[in-house]
Amino acid sequence: MKKLSALLLLIAVACNAVLAQSSYVKEHYTKKDVYITMRDGVKLFTSIYTPNDAAKDKKYPIIMQRTCYSIAPYGETKYPNQVGPSKYMMQEGYIYVYQDVRGRYKSEGTWTNMTPVIDNKKTKKDVDEGSDTYDTIDWLIKNVANNNGKVGQWGISYPGFYTAAGILSNHPALKASSPQAPISDFFFDDFHHNGAFIEGYFFTFPVFGVQKTDTTSKAWYQNTMFNPGTRDGYQFLLDLGPLSNADKYYKDNFFWQETVNHPNYDEFWQKRGLLKHYNKVKPAVMLVGGWFDAEDLTGPLAIFKTIEKKDPSAYNTIVMGPFGHGRWSRETGHTMHSNIYFGDSIATFYQKEMEQKFFHHFLKENGDKNSGLPKAYMFNTGKNEWRKFDKWPSPTASHVKFYLNNDGKLTETAQNGGAGTSFVSDPLKPVPYTEDNTTTMGFTPHNYMSEDQRFAGRRTDVLVFQTDVLTDDVTLGGEIMANLKVATTGTDADWIVKLIDVYPPDEPNNPYMPNKNIILSNYWQMVRSQIMPARFRNSFEKPESMVPNQKTPVNFHLNDVLHTFKKGHRIMIQVQSTSFPLYARNPQKFVENPYKAAASDYQKATHTVFNDSFIDVEVLK
Repeated sequence: MKKLSALLLLIAVACNAVLAQSSYVKEHYTKKDVYITMRDGVKLFTSIYTPNDAAKDKKYPIIMQRTCYSIAPYGETKYPNQVGPSKYMMQEGYIYVYQDVRGRYKSEGTWTNMTPVIDNKKTKKDVDEGSDTYDTIDWLIKNVANNNGKVGQWGISYPGFYTAAGILSNHPALKASSPQAPISDFFFDDFHHNGAFIEGYFFTFPVFGVQKTDTTSKAWYQNTMFNPGTRDGYQFLLDLGPLSNADKYYKDNFFWQETVNHPNYDEFWQKRGLLKHYNKVKPAVMLVGGWFDAEDLTGPLAIFKTIEKKDPSAYNTIVMGPFGHGRWSRETGHTMHSNIYFGDSIATFYQKEMEQKFFHHFLKENGDKNSGLPKAYMFNTGKNEWRKFDKWPSPTASHVKFYLNNDGKLTETAQNGGAGTSFVSDPLKPVPYTEDNTTTMGFTPHNYMSEDQRFAGRRTDVLVFQTDVLTDDVTLGGEIMANLKVATTGTDADWIVKLIDVYPPDEPNNPYMPNKNIILSNYWQMVRSQIMPARFRNSFEKPESMVPNQKTPVNFHLNDVLHTFKKGHRIMIQVQSTSFPLYARNPQKFVENPYKAAASDYQKATHTVFNDSFIDVEVLK
């Protein structure tokens, strides 16, 4: 499990800065460690970094991050390499606060994944992340010397969830909140996509499903990790067989057991979702996400749209860049995702022109709505340029339907006759989600979101539909809806739709490609993808089997996109039913709980996609 441990360290680096001494932080900030008592008596460990020149006549705002991934280095004489979201904000100067959430590392209490929100708190025992945020802010404002009474919060990934939940604290001092790659609902983000289990997370359950017995600065869950004896996650998980066999590893892992025993969108998952709780939003909000975020692409888009709908008067903006998970937090120079080059110093541009401006305006200036930032700052991943929008999705976009014709054509005109294209799906020989086996262990892999899809499209169990060569640029900007008409010889199936940019034969390689064996000539770049279990086609709460050989609609959203398919390229759609081990295999026989399916439940099935199926996209002029 050395690779998983390394990945965990990378998360800590992204969220909390490198765990090493830094002359800048030590020379310019004073560190203080405290326990802050919550309303129910639980004490949360908190580190406070105050600029050395803070004084009564030079007060600073507070910026806070709450995390489950450790706020190390621990000890008032030990300093991290950086404080704050970026070196630019560190150098500008704020009072930076880091806190271990309850049940994690040096904080007291019991750990809960995606703590349920309690809207109406009746006693001091009614606590959630909103109340912990409120109590922390209240203590900081009253006890940290030389603060200006204004607080901001930020975090990436799980700390992004704590930031998004912190909005619900409604503390009057919380003026600016930036949830970055936040989880909004575990049934649609991170561990599930539309309820389909992300088996690529299999090796991470010790991190999230083991309670510690005391306050600690060490990763107490390490001794529950197991050695799979291989670096090939595809083969290990295929050999594991049905997920019911996982109990030999995770019998005592509470999060695994919760996941296995709640296969549908029941009360357990519903009460962990944030979206229904946003009503009147008090702080200014800047959602941040990456178009190629393999973990939390849904969260920032869903929270942004929910706030727009429920509180149009709120200051609510969104940034979506050409990044994988959290990659905007550090500059890489040449901005790459997998083999695709998007330009130089894009993270720096974001940090200085968006993030720093947002917090400066709302914490150091008058904090009115004239921040100088647009409603939506979105990066076009085909043209490699930022674009500003007054609304997102843009109301000027026009809807276009691309039909999946049985001759393999993708056209704006439907064929007659209701014919279909069929393929055999075998869960014992599932389609790999990537050619790079080095990424099949540990956390959800980074690169597959833009990888070449030729390896999949050349299999017989993947359907391919593509346009003719484009004679003009086509920019898709906004939402994507898959409207499939399908049938199967089985009683259940997963449906995976991928939107792909097909490069021309003369496309040259960019000079920064990490793998020199890859060619961009005829490259099939994945732009967007999503899965939909047919069992949830009518309800995520009450799954239904499919009737064998009966034509059935299966409709679902893919996440938003801003991508220009250039003249000379093609637009492609791929449809398949397995993508392993990213997604757990559907037995293709309807069972009440897929996590408890037997080996005999996994069966081949013939799936058919009819030619009145279409993908609805929004096209920008």
